[in-house]
Amino acid sequence: MNLTELNGLSQADFTAALAGIFEHSPWIPEATWPRRPFASVDELHAQMCATLAAADLDAKLALIRAHPELAGKLAIRGELTDASLREQAGAGLNQCSPEEFSRLTELNAAYIARFGFPFILAVRGHDRDSIIANMAARVANEREVEIATALAQIERIAGFRLGDLVAA
Repeated sequence: MNLTELNGLSQADFTAALAGIFEHSPWIPEATWPRRPFASVDELHAQMCATLAAADLDAKLALIRAHPELAGKLAIRGELTDASLREQAGAGLNQCSPEEFSRLTELNAAYIARFGFPFILAVRGHDRDSIIANMAARVANEREVEIATALAQIERIAGFRLGDLVAA
């Protein structure tokens, strides 16, 4: 799909087309639609991020919680969204050694126990070692820092997904 086509869609079709940009959160493209037309994919991304920034904390936390654990239960059961599956496989999380999987499971549990939401990292450009290192470092953060970091990572993920979906 190109940007001109996207700009011409009804709100329902626009929302449906971009529903997967922010994990299980079609409210973001729906609320962004009235700002059309977008001059570039970057502007569309910025406007979607502005919609997220304007949301209340409960909505932001719901978005964070909508993301799956990295190499977690949903991945094991084959229940990831197509985008999450591609992203995690691209980082090699579908090829973890038993030791790596054990460490990820341990870190996921510690992270969720500390913060009440899953660890979020835009894994494009990362490998298993860098993901594990990021998780180990970030589990020591304060909750407010980690909320901000998770939201920034979600915006990166959305940027990658949008760039993959929409031609300029």
